[in-house]
This record gives sequence, C-alpha cells and structure tokens, in this order.
Amino acid sequence: MNQAINTQLLKEPSKKWQYSLLALILGGSFIWSLSAIQFNAVDDGGWKIALTIIQGILHPDLDLLLNFSNQGVPYLLFETICIAFLGTVFGAILSIPVAFLMAPSVVPKPVYLITRFLVIVIRTVPALVYGLMFVRVTGPGAFAGVMTMSLTSIGMVSKLYVDIIEDIDTGILEAMTAMGCNTFEKIRFGIIPQLIANFVSITIYRFDMNLRDATILGLVGAGGIGSPLIFAMNSYRWNQVGAILIGLIVLILIVEVISNKLRSKLVNG
Repeated sequence: MNQAINTQLLKEPSKKWQYSLLALILGGSFIWSLSAIQFNAVDDGGWKIALTIIQGILHPDLDLLLNFSNQGVPYLLFETICIAFLGTVFGAILSIPVAFLMAPSVVPKPVYLITRFLVIVIRTVPALVYGLMFVRVTGPGAFAGVMTMSLTSIGMVSKLYVDIIEDIDTGILEAMTAMGCNTFEKIRFGIIPQLIANFVSITIYRFDMNLRDATILGLVGAGGIGSPLIFAMNSYRWNQVGAILIGLIVLILIVEVISNKLRSKLVNG
C-alpha cells in the first residue's frame, strides 16, 4: 500500500520550474519598480525638514487639541464622523435596490449586465475626483463630503450585498410558498431575516472605511478635518499637524474597536 502511494507521488509533475519562473517574474518586477524611485532626491536639507516634522508631531498644539469651539480638533472630528456616517447610511440604502438589480438570480441578464457595468464605472472613479466634482456643484463644505461618501459607498457595498443575496436559502421560500404565504410575507419572514445581519455588518465595515476617506476629502474642501490638516501642513505648523493626527488616531482606534465588536456579534449571532 505504502509503495503504491510512493509510486503515485513520484509520478506527480514537479512544479519547481513554475515556482522558479514565478519568483523570477516577481523579482524582476520589483527591481524594475525600484528604477522609478529617485533616491538621490533626499539630501541633508530633506532630512532636516523630516526631523522638524517629527519634532512638531511629537510636541502637538494642546490648545488646538483641547479646543471645543468650531475651530478645535474635537468639533472637526465630530464633523468628520457625521460626514462618514450620513454618507454610509445613504449609500447603504441606495445599494439595496442596486444589489437586487445586480443579482443574476433575481433579474434578467440584460438588466444584470447594465447595472453591473454602471457599478463598475462608479467604482473606477477615485473618491477625491468625486469630491472635487461635488465641491464644484454644491460648494465647499460637509454636504459635498456626504454626497461623495454616498456615491463611493454604492460601488463596494452593492457588490458585497449581491454576494449575500445570491447565498439566500431558497428552500425556506419554497416552504413558505407551500404554506400559502404571499410575497410580502416571504420578503418579511423569509428574505429579510437572512439578509439583515450581513447587510448591517457590511455597512459597519464600510463606515470604518468612509471615516478614513472623509479625512482625505477635507483636503479638497469637502468638509471635515482634512482642510485644517492641509492648511497646517502648507504653513509648516507641524505642532498643529501633530494635534490633528493625535485626534485622528484616537478616533479611528475607538471606531475600530467598536465596529469590530458589533460586526462580530452580528456575524456570529
């Protein structure tokens, strides 16, 4: 028996050359990528500036960090949270019908293909580009950030919703049909209970991502804490940059812990 197994193993084709070729391709790609980096651009002046930045960040402006007016870090962080939260909620609500239109088992193939193409187009455009467009349309401020977060959320959330919709246990619906349940009852008691926990989990995960994106959107004037961050960097006020970064780190850590606990409870029941 053992001899037969050994003989069969010896007949297995060797993949050493495949792994060697893959390693060669990856190594060549890495070396070729390094050719685009100009290491000689870093001189003594650059290192001095880097040291100044680090010193400013390590000695943050506590007056700005603990200022609870509309110019302080706490208020700006609250505005950033609101942008991310509202954008996530609106995006999640809009993603539900889009997801059903993307589900091959629910709609005809032409509808599925057209909707999926539109979602791919939405996902292709970076959030900063959407932010610049909405700032031009609605003017700078938090509303442009909310609109941007809503639109960018649709691209990812609807795609994840589709995977959940496709995994619905159709046996439950067939059993409810045999019991004489109408369409509303099948949706209320057969479909929604299977979807709601995973939908909420995905939405929380997207909120975690939107919170980081909302920070970046402030750089283009779409509200939040990004605008004062870029102003402080452009004026070389590194102690203010340090105060803003400390606030962001604390905020993201708190949201990370809470979102992970909520998602774990939802997924595990």
